[in-house]
Amino acid sequence: MPDNTIAARLLNVMEQDILPLTERGVAVGNKVFGAAILRKSDLSLVIAETNNELANPLWHGEVHTLKRFYELGEKPATKDLIFLSTHEPCTMCMSAITWAGFDNFYYFFSHEDSRDAFAIPHDLRILKEVFGLEPGGYRRQNAFWKSFAIADLVEAENGKLKADLKTQTARIKARYDALSNSYQSSKGANDIPLN
Repeated sequence: MPDNTIAARLLNVMEQDILPLTERGVAVGNKVFGAAILRKSDLSLVIAETNNELANPLWHGEVHTLKRFYELGEKPATKDLIFLSTHEPCTMCMSAITWAGFDNFYYFFSHEDSRDAFAIPHDLRILKEVFGLEPGGYRRQNAFWKSFAIADLVEAENGKLKADLKTQTARIKARYDALSNSYQSSKGANDIPLN
């Protein structure tokens, strides 16, 4: 499928760049979260990464991606970049994206998906317990950034492209379902806090 819209490009990066890394990460016991950074100008990939909580519980997919981004020798300014997260970022990751200077992030799965489909409820529990916010209670557009659900971008497409993107979305979801099952069946063997 051509990368002729932002929705198409983000789904392709998820499927071709992030998912293979996440499959390897889950195979050794990490969670299913990943991220990528792309240039706004041409949507080319700068870096993709995945969760690495076994090495450090702070290396969520987004934070580990930022860590690896800042380890690059020469890197573009964050104002010129798109931040792609496979799952709606938790409060720590949202803060990291903000502190890094991104003015945007795009996500595929929602917080509710993380809780309900992936049995990882911590994002919503922290929002509620620490910040007193209900699911979705943070400002998706604020003085720092705007966030976008990829599903909304897909819905805004037309015709064959929309149908193709919906097929690709279903394919990506099926791969993540399998990864979630694998993670859930093995998570007792690791010592990640907030399993």
